[in-house]
Formats: sequence, C-alpha cells, structure tokens
Amino acid sequence: MASPHLPFLSFPKTLPPPPPPLKPHAHRTSLAAAPAPPPAPPDGAGPAAPTRGDRFLGRQLATEAAARVLAPDDADRRRRRKEKRRALARMPSGFPCYGCGAPLQTAEEAAPGYVDPETYELKKRHHQLRTVLCGRCKLLSHGHMLTAVGGHGGYPGGKQFVSAEQLREKLSYLRHEKALIVKLVDIVDFNGSFLARVRDFAGANPIILVITKVDLLPRDTDLNCIGDWVVESVVKKKLNVLSVHLTSSKSLVGITGVISEIQQEKKGRDIYILGSANVGKSAFISAMLRTMAYKDPVAAAAQKYKPIQSAVPGTTLGPIQIEAFLGGGKLYDTPGVHLHHRQAAVINADDLPSLAPQSRLKGRCFPANDTDVELSGNSLFWAGLVRIDVVKALPRSRLTFYGPKKLKINMVPTTEADQFYETEVGVTLTPPTGKDRAEGWPGLQGVRELKMKYEERDRPACDIAISGLGWISVEPSGVPSNSPDDNVEEEYDRGELHLVVHVPKPVEVFVRPPLPVSKAASQWYRYQELTEEEEELRPKWHY
Repeated sequence: MASPHLPFLSFPKTLPPPPPPLKPHAHRTSLAAAPAPPPAPPDGAGPAAPTRGDRFLGRQLATEAAARVLAPDDADRRRRRKEKRRALARMPSGFPCYGCGAPLQTAEEAAPGYVDPETYELKKRHHQLRTVLCGRCKLLSHGHMLTAVGGHGGYPGGKQFVSAEQLREKLSYLRHEKALIVKLVDIVDFNGSFLARVRDFAGANPIILVITKVDLLPRDTDLNCIGDWVVESVVKKKLNVLSVHLTSSKSLVGITGVISEIQQEKKGRDIYILGSANVGKSAFISAMLRTMAYKDPVAAAAQKYKPIQSAVPGTTLGPIQIEAFLGGGKLYDTPGVHLHHRQAAVINADDLPSLAPQSRLKGRCFPANDTDVELSGNSLFWAGLVRIDVVKALPRSRLTFYGPKKLKINMVPTTEADQFYETEVGVTLTPPTGKDRAEGWPGLQGVRELKMKYEERDRPACDIAISGLGWISVEPSGVPSNSPDDNVEEEYDRGELHLVVHVPKPVEVFVRPPLPVSKAASQWYRYQELTEEEEELRPKWHY
C-alpha cells in the first residue's frame, strides 16, 4: 500500500530580524539610562598592533630582567641547600658505640669503636648492635685515661685519633636541623668553657643555658648572686637564650627545672646537649634520665645504655641517640667541642684528673692573714701551669685562688722565680708530673701583663680566670691591718695593681668582674638596676 503523500515544508535560510522594542507609554517618564557609547578600540589596533614576535620578545626581556633581580637570592638559596646536603652527608652512619658514639668497626684494634669480630657478628645476627660497648669505652669505665683526640692530652695524634676539627664537622649538621639546644657551661671554668661561637653549631635554634657543677662553689655562697652574675655575663656576651638554670648533676639540684623547660619548649623537636669538652654533658644526661625515670618508663629503660663518663677530654666521639621521652623526640649526647686555649689541651692525659675538682672549692689566700709578707716583689706558682709576678700592689692586697685542691701554690721572690721553676717543675710544681714529662714540657711561654686600678676598697677588684683551671680573686684590701695607724684611704687612693701572668701557650687568661662566692660576697655584690623593659628582655634564671 502506498504511503500517503506528505506536503513539502521549506524553512528560511536566515532568521528574520527581531521586532523593534516597544515604545513606552506616553504618560510614563522614561527611567532607562542613555545607551552606552560603543567600546573604544584597543590600543595599537590596526596597523600599529604588536605582532606575535614583538609580544614574545617582550616576555623574554621581562623574564631576563626578573632573573637578574632574583639571581642573588637564588644563588644564596642554592648555596644553603648545598651546605645542608654536605652537612647531612657528614652525619654518622651505621651503628655507633652507645658509650662514646664512635662507629663500630672490627678492622683496627687501636682505634675507637673497635669490637671483637665474633661479638660483632653475634650481635648483628640478633639485631643487638645498639647494645654494644667498644673496647675503649670498657677501659674508660674501669678508670683508664685513654684520649682519642689528636693534639690533646699530650699526644700528637695518629690514625687512631680523631682531630678536634673532625669533631666540629660532626656537629655541623645541627644548624640545618630543627632542634632544641641545651648548652652546658662549667661554673668553675665559666669563661674557658662558655663556647662563645655556639651559633656556629646551633644556627637559629633556641638555646637553654645550663650552668653545671654549682655544688663545687664554696660553702655559704648565695646562688641569687651567682644567678644574677651569670645572666649579666650572658647579656654582655650578646647570646640570646630562653633561660638560665643553675644545676648539679651530682646532687640533682636544678635538674627538674631543666626537664620541665625542655618538655615545654621541645614541641616535637629533638634535643641536643652541647658544650665544650669535659663540661659534664654525659653526667648531666645521666642525671636527667635518673630524674625522669620515676615517671617515664622510656627514660627508665634508657638508663641501661647511657653514655660513658670520664675525665678524659674527647670521651664522646660522635652523637649518641637516646630514646628518653615517652611523648616523642630524641635526646642526643654530642662530642665535646675541644678548645685549644684550655689547660687540658697542653698537659698529659695521665695528669688530667688533677684538673677536675672533686669537692667544694675553698679559697687559698696569699699572703695569709697571720703573716706580714707583702705581695709586691714576689711570684706565685700555681702548680707548674701558672706563674704570677706581682710587680706592684697595695700593702694589704691579697690574691685568693679557687681551683683544684691537688694543685699546690708556692710563693718565692721574683728574683729567684726562674731558677725555682727550672729546678722544681715536675717535682714540687706538678703537673707536669715527673722529670721525664718535665723535660718535654714547653714551659710558660704565654705572657700577659695586667694593670688595674681599684674602683672600690671593700670588694674584689676583678677575677683573673685561667682557662681550664680556675680563677684568682684580686682583693685590694683583703689582709686585715694589725696597726690602727695605717692610713688605708690614702693607700687606696693611689692604689694600682700591676701583674704579669705566665701560662703555657696557647692557654688564655681572662679578666672579668668578680664572681660572688663565699658568705662575704652577699655583702659586697650589687644587683643591676634595670628598667621594666630591660628586666623583661633579660633571660630568667632558675635554681
């Protein structure tokens, strides 16, 4: 059946124009705005328009100009990234000895970190290399004095020694880490152990300053005076720290306050204990773990494998990682920074224990109160390590020595001092101990001349600090007068002290404000008068 026929429909090729808009009624006022003017042609339209090549060239010139401006910043950024890669590459790899941080090795028996090959393989098979103590640490734990830092302790160095520069390099990666730095300073050797350039290691990381061995200060010392004196010294050295803590690792005084500060400031960061050699870092860590063990099971477990303590500078040879905090974050014991200007750098390793005080310091006065001897024209020898020639002093001037009790002090006329030293060094004047060591002793070649005017009669004029040994308090009128006719005021007005200090090269001599020790210090010490703004900016000290 045929389909029905469908009509053909055609559509126009173009749409009809839209109808014109309706005009408003005549009785209404038109509120419509006037029609907008046609848009202005773009700049450079027509024949003046830039070509694609012109636009490309403009972009290239702008990029090159920006690169020239930013080039110094980019170069500095690349340099910092390169330094960080190099520093991180120097981080110790492998398993270190938990006692000293030296990498474990089985090749050289005389070198640090040596472990018997059978013991090493057995511990490695059972994944217990973190519990291995090297042979050198075992000897140190039994009282042997074995240095491993070349050029220190009287040894020239060799393949079994680690140089002081290598120890510094092992700490260089710290400035690129996000860490909390706990810097330790020995109160007995404050200037010698201060480590003024600590920012070379710590970078911009925050620092907590811990003063160790305050239990060695003379009896009846007012720690309020000591704390203020330390803070004032830190401010003068322009070191920005969070706070200052006075501590004793032996009696655990002040340790709890440091732990509280660390817990408050660590904020997930690792904690690094930093300081010069033999400042007491390992002993401080042991005291921390012992205090934390009552509440923190992680710290209690860490006590079993804690760093070795020894009087030998350079006991710790690499960073030692310690799991000490229940809430995360690791504690690191670091190698001591060896400073060439301390006495420990020049004497033999067997004499090192004589430099470490074992009990409270007690000032030894010269001349004594019951003698009529004056200082002028005399020389005082502090063991074989220090000689002080008194060229000029007041009749009642006195020098009070604070340092290890084992080191004897002798006073002889200056005219006989040279001969006395030559004959008695190694015998009466020890260290160096023994004639054999005295023959190779370089002598007291470093000389420093000191001239000081007295500012006040009733307080020490200054301290003369010997790096790595102790200090000498200079008192203008320390010896009581036996004659009521003595004109003290007249003597004091024209008073001047002239000393010549001899020490081994390169040991340093520091002149500083007197450290307020003993009971009398609380009478003459003056606290700094500060404004509220200055008080707010100064670090707070805790005890």
